[in-house]
Amino acid sequence: MFIGKVIGSVWATQKETGMEHIKLLIVQPIDWKGVENGNTIIAADRIGAGVGERVIISRGSPARYVFGQTSPVDAVIVGIVDSFEIAEDV
Repeated sequence: MFIGKVIGSVWATQKETGMEHIKLLIVQPIDWKGVENGNTIIAADRIGAGVGERVIISRGSPARYVFGQTSPVDAVIVGIVDSFEIAEDV
């Protein structure tokens, strides 16, 4: 899993079976300081994240389990970050 920031939406009227009614968002991975950290991805969202929010992303096979084994999803938003705490001595 990693943290990212939602930077946009993807609109697709034609989708594969298993992806109907799934919102797709563009997410920029970030590090704990909020600095961009990697290439943008498209992630499925069922929890209602919006542009500008920090989110937790799961990728690969675990992401498919959220929507079922037959869903062609590679990344899914599994949480919206309210806050986090980093130890001072790290």
